[in-house]
Amino acid sequence: MQRFVCFKKTMFIETGDLILYKNMWWIYALLSALFAALTAIFAKLGVANINANLATGIRTIVILIMIWTIVLANGEAKGISSLSKQNIFFLTVSGIATGLSWLFYFKAIQLGDVSRVAPIDKLSVALTIILAAIFLKEALTLRAALGAALIITGTIVLIWK
Repeated sequence: MQRFVCFKKTMFIETGDLILYKNMWWIYALLSALFAALTAIFAKLGVANINANLATGIRTIVILIMIWTIVLANGEAKGISSLSKQNIFFLTVSGIATGLSWLFYFKAIQLGDVSRVAPIDKLSVALTIILAAIFLKEALTLRAALGAALIITGTIVLIWK
C-alpha cells in the first residue's frame, strides 16, 4: 500500500522501505495555471455590468480573507517579526504591481474577449524571463530565450484578427 506524505516543497512516496523523493514545484505550477485559467473565466462572468475597479476590490477582499485564514490556521503569522526592511519594501512594491495588474486585467476582460486578453496577460511569463535576466542576473539560456520567443509568437498568433 502506498502512502503519500506531503511537505511544503517536496513529496515523499513511501512504499514499504522504498521512499521516492520528488520535487513538487511543477505540480504547484500546474495547479497555479489551472486556477489562473478558472480565474479568467470567473472574472469575466463576475465583471459583467459592474465597475471593473469594484470587481477588483471585491476579489481582493476575498483573497485577503482566504490567505490570512491560511496563514493564521498554519501559525505562520509569527514570521512577521522577522521581516527585514528589504522584505517589507519588495513585498509592498510587489503588492502594488499585483494590484495594478489586477486593475488593468479586470478592465481588459470587461472590454475584450477573455480568450484574447488572457494570452496577452501571459506575456508576463516572457517578460519575467527577460526581467529576471536583467535585474536578478539569472542566466538567460538559449532554451529560456527560445521559450520566451515562442510565448511571444504564440500570443501574437492567438490575438491576431
